[in-house]
Amino acid sequence: MRVITGLARGRKLVTLEGLETRPTADRVKEAEFSMIQFEIEGRNVLDLFAGSGQLGIEALSRGAKHAAFVDANPECVKIIRENLAHTGLSEKASVAAVDAEQFLMHTKAVFDIVFMDPPYSKGFIDKVLPLTVPHMSEHGVIICEAARTDEVPDGAGDFKLVRQSNYGKTKLAIYRKEQGSV
Repeated sequence: MRVITGLARGRKLVTLEGLETRPTADRVKEAEFSMIQFEIEGRNVLDLFAGSGQLGIEALSRGAKHAAFVDANPECVKIIRENLAHTGLSEKASVAAVDAEQFLMHTKAVFDIVFMDPPYSKGFIDKVLPLTVPHMSEHGVIICEAARTDEVPDGAGDFKLVRQSNYGKTKLAIYRKEQGSV
C-alpha cells in the first residue's frame, strides 16, 4: 500500500497485520480521489475508522490543510502515527484514539471532507452518518465505503446520497448537502 500522488507520492504505508482491518484497495482509493480531486487543496479532512490512515494521508499528500484521524484500536493509532512520521505529514495531522461516535459527539471541529471506512455489514454508517453532518462545512462531502451488498442510507439531515458506485466487493457512497438547503 502506497501513497498515490502528491508530496508523499510512492511512500509505502504500514498496515495492521491480520483480518481486523481491511485497507482500501488502490482501485477504490483512486476512484474516491478522482471524484474529489479539485476539492482537496487547503481543506480540513476527517478520516473516521482510519485503520492505517491511508485516506487521510493521501489527502494531506494532495494538499489538504489538516487531517484528523480517528480509530478506537490502539494498534491502529500507533500505525497511523508511524505512517504520518514516515510520510513527513505529522505536523498537519491530529490523531484520536477513540471510537467514531464518541469523537463526533465531543468535537467542535468542522470538516470539508470526511472519509468513513467502517467495518463492513455492521450498521456503522447508519449510526455515524447523522453524527457527522453537524460537523460539515457548507460545501462538504462525505465519502463512505461499504460492502457492495450493504444498503446505505439515502441521506442524513440535509446531506443526501448523490452517487453510489461499485468497485469489486466495495461500494462507495457520496453524500453532499442538498441544493437549496440553508
